[in-house]
Amino acid sequence: MKIVVLEGSPNKNGSSNMLADRFIRGAKEAGHGVQIIDAAHADIHPCIGCIRCGYEGPCVQKDDMETIRRAILDADMMVFVTPLYYYGMSAQLKTLIDRFCAFNSSIQRKRMKSALLTVAWNSDNWTFDALEAHYKTLVRYLDLKDQGMVLGRGCGTPSMTKHSGYPEKAYELGLSV
Repeated sequence: MKIVVLEGSPNKNGSSNMLADRFIRGAKEAGHGVQIIDAAHADIHPCIGCIRCGYEGPCVQKDDMETIRRAILDADMMVFVTPLYYYGMSAQLKTLIDRFCAFNSSIQRKRMKSALLTVAWNSDNWTFDALEAHYKTLVRYLDLKDQGMVLGRGCGTPSMTKHSGYPEKAYELGLSV
């Protein structure tokens, strides 16, 4: 299986990317091919709502999104990776997802698998409610097949995350897909 990992953290060495690294290790050990897309550092412009794409591309904007689009449509699974910022995904990952507008139908037809890897400083049981709802809505709208979520509560620093059980959960999820 081909997996595309969409990393949305501006901190390349942060906790959410730590989970991504562990997921990738597990997925590769399971025999899958993995491509990482660093959404936080790519040249991705926000969707301007012009609809010149006709909801099936190409987008009129000339940035990294066409390369990302090809990678996504070549994959069998998307993994959304983000730190929790004010109870939602990072702006960098959201900007990439907003650009799905130009190829929603192509994603829907693929019936891809998906997963969510995320971390937050907060450890309250409601911490991820809004992000979980957003992710589940994406899964439903894009006709994805959810393979699981790793919700790293109390992972405010890489050290905190490293000493939690969440990296192992991400690794196990990677092995299981």
